[in-house]
Amino acid sequence: MPADAPPELPPLRDIIRRFEIAAKRSLGQHFLLDLNLCARIARAAGDLSAVNVIEIGPGPGGLTRALLAAGVRSVTAIERDVRCVAALAELAAAYPGRLAIVEADALTIDTAALVPPPRRIVANLPYNIATPLLLGWLARIDAFERLTLMFQKEVAERLTARPGSKKYGRLSVITQWLAEVAIEFNVAARAFTPPPKVASTVVSLIPRPRPLAPATWRALEAVTAAAFGQRRKMLRSSLKRLGLELPALAIEPTARAENLSVEEFCALARAYEEKAAGR
Repeated sequence: MPADAPPELPPLRDIIRRFEIAAKRSLGQHFLLDLNLCARIARAAGDLSAVNVIEIGPGPGGLTRALLAAGVRSVTAIERDVRCVAALAELAAAYPGRLAIVEADALTIDTAALVPPPRRIVANLPYNIATPLLLGWLARIDAFERLTLMFQKEVAERLTARPGSKKYGRLSVITQWLAEVAIEFNVAARAFTPPPKVASTVVSLIPRPRPLAPATWRALEAVTAAAFGQRRKMLRSSLKRLGLELPALAIEPTARAENLSVEEFCALARAYEEKAAGR
């Protein structure tokens, strides 16, 4: 589907005034009204002409407009703020059959069940629920082709951190185990209304055909929680209660959690699971 010629739409600031959409801190709302930046996020999501996109927290609809104008097959917008739902209904009327609005808390619904494949998620995530949302999607990562998400810059740096970095942690390991992660671009705080206290970063996550190394989610969570829960300690101390033989796994007992690769954490997870099973 070629990109549409956008219909005549009122400025987003007019929408905000008419529907009285003052940003609520309780909902983590910071509206991105710069349509050029919204279009850049849509471009970062790739060719959307044959894709069903799920957007979380669209607010007054800046990114939603950009996705529709880019020729996306469909957008399903999940929004819990009734004021924004009313504003988005006007946008749905301007793009008949292309925009569905789901009034719900994104943490409580099965996102993948909303639309048939191929699915992608493209969203400027509410800061206060961004990490739990991501972990939920990672647990079902094979349901999605791609995720293009905006996080606080600090969270984005944790997602992409490499071993040896102070930002490398549990979230880095779980994310990189299941997906290839890349930073697309940064967005200054002043681009938002109201401006947050931190910069933001757009990140792309592309699911791996298979996890980086064999492991189960439960076991990998257990070993990363133990290791990074006491990240200043050597592994022989932080992992002591798990009873693992580190030298047998070619892992140096005097290393610290931040020194291990994702593959090494997966080796620990397999050993932990075997020990738990009594093998």
